[in-house]
Amino acid sequence: MSLEHTRALLAHKHLVGSHLTTLASHLVTRALVHDDSKFSDEEYAGFEEMHKRLYETIYGSEEYRATIREFKPEVQHHYEHNHHHPEHYQNGIAGMTLLDLIEMLCDWAASSTRQKDGDLRRSLPINVDRFKIDPQLASILENTIETYF
Repeated sequence: MSLEHTRALLAHKHLVGSHLTTLASHLVTRALVHDDSKFSDEEYAGFEEMHKRLYETIYGSEEYRATIREFKPEVQHHYEHNHHHPEHYQNGIAGMTLLDLIEMLCDWAASSTRQKDGDLRRSLPINVDRFKIDPQLASILENTIETYF
């Protein structure tokens, strides 16, 4: 093994590590500020009531969707201020970054624990249909759920 080749391998490894560390740093920042808008005057009271009601519904049901519609101003404000929601973007999922998708999936995992019958694995097909997620990305999300959640 030549010294030049070893140096090139180590430089590559260092650069990949640097990129991964940068992305990880952005994820840590997202974890710290996630859903901060829910503490705003525009969202706090509405989300408090909405979450109480949503706990008694089944995710994706008509009752669930009706509750979301009832709190449209608060929900709309939330979507406008949080880019881990496909609704934040004019073109939905296609407008998101990979970090948006990671935060979205973590949000779905956490949100599923607030439902009476919450189950991230069961809600994924509902979200695939709801957000028109293509099969390849749906498979990646499913693989991630199976591996990490």
